[in-house]
Amino acid sequence: MIYVVATLTVKPETRAEFIAAATACIVETRKEKGNIAYDLHESVTDPAKMVFVEQWENMEALGPHRTAEHMKTFGRVAVKCMTAPPKIEYITPEKVETR
Repeated sequence: MIYVVATLTVKPETRAEFIAAATACIVETRKEKGNIAYDLHESVTDPAKMVFVEQWENMEALGPHRTAEHMKTFGRVAVKCMTAPPKIEYITPEKVETR
């Protein structure tokens, strides 16, 4: 299993446009093979920071996701809305033994 945490900072005046494009992208992404969860969150300390938290079956599922048409469409809007490049982290759950 792989998680993706993508943090984007958006211009306040483009927030509504960004959320509308993200919502359309989320609907389509959740239909993708290998997607377990795909959600958008807003920072409680900085409303300009938007955070996607994604859960995928494996890293291979991300290949088709990156090139999907809905991602391209979202990307064209997001690039106009962001103040800086996104910060993307790939993480996996740590296996912790419990007794």
